Amino acid sequence: MSSLLISKQSRSRKVMIVAAFATFFMPFGIAVAKEDSGESADRRLQALYKAEYDWRKQQNAMVKDADGEWLPGNRFPSVDAASQEARRRYWEAALAELEQIPLRELSHEERINAAVFRQIIESRLAEVRYRTYEAPLNSDSLFWTHLSPRGSLADAGQYRSYIARMGDLPRFFSEQMENMRAGLARGYSVPRVTLQGRDQSFAPYMQEGSDNPFWSPMESMPDSIPADLQRELQAEARKAIRASVIPAYRGMHRFFVDEYLPETRTTLSVQDLPQGDAFYRSQVKAYTTLALSPEEIHQRGLKEVARIRAEMEVVKGQTGFVGDMPAFLQYLRTDPQFYAKTPHELLAFSAYVAKRVDGALGDTLGMLPRRRFTILPVPDAIAPFYTAGRGGLDSCLMNTYDLPSRPLYTLTALTLHECAPGHALQAAIANETAGDIPQFRADNYFSGYGEGWGLYTEWLGTKMGVYDTPYEEFGRLTYEMWRACRLVVDTGIHLYGWSRERALKYMREHTALSEHEITTEVDRYISWPGQALSYKLGEMLIRSKRAQAEEALGAEFDQRYFHDTILKLRSVPLPVLASELDAWIEGGGKNPYETGEG
Repeated sequence: MSSLLISKQSRSRKVMIVAAFATFFMPFGIAVAKEDSGESADRRLQALYKAEYDWRKQQNAMVKDADGEWLPGNRFPSVDAASQEARRRYWEAALAELEQIPLRELSHEERINAAVFRQIIESRLAEVRYRTYEAPLNSDSLFWTHLSPRGSLADAGQYRSYIARMGDLPRFFSEQMENMRAGLARGYSVPRVTLQGRDQSFAPYMQEGSDNPFWSPMESMPDSIPADLQRELQAEARKAIRASVIPAYRGMHRFFVDEYLPETRTTLSVQDLPQGDAFYRSQVKAYTTLALSPEEIHQRGLKEVARIRAEMEVVKGQTGFVGDMPAFLQYLRTDPQFYAKTPHELLAFSAYVAKRVDGALGDTLGMLPRRRFTILPVPDAIAPFYTAGRGGLDSCLMNTYDLPSRPLYTLTALTLHECAPGHALQAAIANETAGDIPQFRADNYFSGYGEGWGLYTEWLGTKMGVYDTPYEEFGRLTYEMWRACRLVVDTGIHLYGWSRERALKYMREHTALSEHEITTEVDRYISWPGQALSYKLGEMLIRSKRAQAEEALGAEFDQRYFHDTILKLRSVPLPVLASELDAWIEGGGKNPYETGEG
C-alpha cells in the first residue's frame, strides 16, 4: 500500500503532508505534518484537524458538493465491528500526533482549536474503546427514528442520493443488529425497563406510501426540478419504500421485540457493565468536559438542590397558596388551569413567549442572527417517550403528547431554553459566524457548553422580564431544580446503586414535573449515563463568571458583550470557556466583535 498524500494550499505554495503509519491505517490514513518539514506548530495542528474532519465526514458517508459543502451521500455509514476498530486505530494515531505538537508554540486561537480537537478525539476514542456502538440506542434516542429528513431537499441529485440511502437500509440495519447481538453476548445492553413501549416507534415506518415518514421529503419538491422528473423520483421513492424501507423496519422490529428486548439486562447501574466504573467516568468527562469525579458532582448536586429548594419556598409564598410544599406540588400537577386543552394552545403559548423574547433580545445580545426558527410539535412516532421540547437551527419541537402532563407554568422556561435565547438562536449565531473558525469546530457540539447556555437562558429570562406570574417563576425554579436533581440522580444510580423507584421518588419530592415527565427523564438517565450532568455544571460556570464580571467591571459591565463572548466561541470545553471569560474580564469587558477578543 502506498502512503496517503494530501495537498494543502498555504501562502501561495503547496505543502505535501505525509500520512503517519499509512501502511497500517490505509484506507483510514491520518495526514500529519512532520516537524522537519519546516512547518509551524499552527500549521501542523491545522493539517491534523483538517485531515481528521474530512476523514470523519467520509466515515459518516458524507460527500462534498461542487461548493465544498458536505452532504449525505448515497449510503448510510458502515457501523460493523471492523470499521469501528479501524476508527479506533485512526483516532489513537491522531491523539499521538497531537501529543507531538508543542502547544506552547501555538497561537492563541490555535490553542483553543487544540483543546476542542483533543476533547473531540478523546470522547470519540472512548466510545469505540468501550464499544458503545453495541448498544446504539437509549430510552430517549433510537437510531431508526431519525434517518429520514423532515423537509424537502435542494435538487434532483440530493433526491437520488436519498432514494439510494433507502435502498441501503437493509445493510445498515443488519450491521446494527450484529453489533447489538455482540453487546448482548458480553453483557452490554440498555436496561430493559427503560425500553418499554419503544417498539411502537417502528409503526409509522412500516406504513405504505405517503403515510411513511420516508415519504415526507417527496411531498414538497422544489420547483427547480421539472414536473416530469419529480414524478419519476416520486415513483422511485415509492418503490424504495416498498422494497427496502418497510422490509428493513419490519426486520428490525422483529429483532428488537423477539431477540433484543428479552435479553437486555435487568440491572440499572452502569457499574454492572463490562469496565463499568471506568466507562462511567469517561462518559462524565465526555459530557461535562470537566475534570470532576462523580463523587464531587453528587455533592455539588445536593448543595444546589438545597439552595433552590429555599428559593422555591419563597416563590410559593408569593402565589398565596396555603399549605406545605408537597401540597403545592400536587396542586400544580392536578389543577386544570395550568394545562393546555389542545395542542394548538400549547404551541401558541410557546410562540407568544418566543415573540416576547424577541422584544428583549436587543438588550441581551450585541450580535443578532438573521435566521429565524419555527415552533413545531414533536413527531407522533417519538412523542410518547420524547422530552418536553428540543431546539435546533431551524425549529423548536414542543411535545403536545399527553397534554395533562405538559404544564404551562414550565413552558416559558422551556421556550427560553430551546428557542431563544437558547438553542435555536445559539445555533443560528454559530451558523452565521462559522466562517471564522475551522469546520471541525463549526460542526461540533459539547453538552456542557451548549446545555449550560440553554439552562442559563432560563435564568436570563428573569432579567428579560418574560416571567409573567409567580407560577411561571416557580416553573423556572422547578426546571432548575430538575437539572440539579440530575446531578444527584445520575450519580446516585450509576455510582451509588440507587433503584429506579428511589430516583423517581427523589424527583417527585423536589420538582413539580408531571409523573409522565419524571418517568421519562429517570429512564433517560438510566439508559444514557453522564449526559444529564452537563446542563447544571455548564450553567453554574456561566453564572459564576457573570457574577465575577459584574463585580470586577461594575458600571462597565455590559451583558450583551458577556453573552457575545460566550456565543462567539461556539462550542468549547468548559475550561476553555472559563479561561476566555477570565481574559474578557481582565481586558475590560469590551465588545468582542470590535476588539477581536473572545
